[in-house]
Amino acid sequence: MAVSLREDRPGGSVDYFLALLQDRLPFWLSILHDLSHRVGKGCVADNLLPVARAGIEYYIDVQSAALPAFTSPDVTVRFREAVRDTGLGPRTETAPLAAYLAAEQELGRVGPDVDPEASARLLIAGCFHRAYIEMFIGRDAGPSLDASAEEIVRELRLEPVAA
Repeated sequence: MAVSLREDRPGGSVDYFLALLQDRLPFWLSILHDLSHRVGKGCVADNLLPVARAGIEYYIDVQSAALPAFTSPDVTVRFREAVRDTGLGPRTETAPLAAYLAAEQELGRVGPDVDPEASARLLIAGCFHRAYIEMFIGRDAGPSLDASAEEIVRELRLEPVAA
């Protein structure tokens, strides 16, 4: 992927962004995949809190590097092609989270009316948004990282409704 996107000059913003992704993405994905070991254990919301915190931190790291890397439409198109070719699209993040939620749903620990795929996308979107606000407005522009993670997970409203 790095070769297909390199700018004419080594060390450019795309190289920096790709290096950051190579460093941070495996850890972020391991957190998402580790959820499979939490199925049926503890509280679903408590299992998701560290995921939301890590997601916010991940997006704070990578968004700041992404902006300068995509100042050229040509670079953006090449990046999209590389993502498509390597299979590292959005489903890379949402699939393990949705699988966890679906498994918890089968155990009755997530409500039957919850859409695991949509909920996974919403959790990721909440993390991304919180990171975006911090990057552009500042750390003090909203709730703390922990409070944001709690809000994101709580507002997914995953718990089954008591009859």
